[in-house]
Amino acid sequence: MLRNLLGFAIFAIIAVFLLKVFLGLFGLLIGLLVTVAWFALIGFLIYLVLKVIAPDAAARVREMISGRPTI
Repeated sequence: MLRNLLGFAIFAIIAVFLLKVFLGLFGLLIGLLVTVAWFALIGFLIYLVLKVIAPDAAARVREMISGRPTI
């Protein structure tokens, strides 16, 4: 009975450790995803403002990002 109890305790410690590692990596990935989405939103808002203020400059930026050669 003591052997079973010790086995379950060791299993629980390993499970908690692995769960912590997994959730830590998952949290890191979600944090990176949110950061990238935030930067994309800021870039989109800057592009919208540029499109309203200077449409020609916005067109050049769009062509530069898309990789199409300018004529």
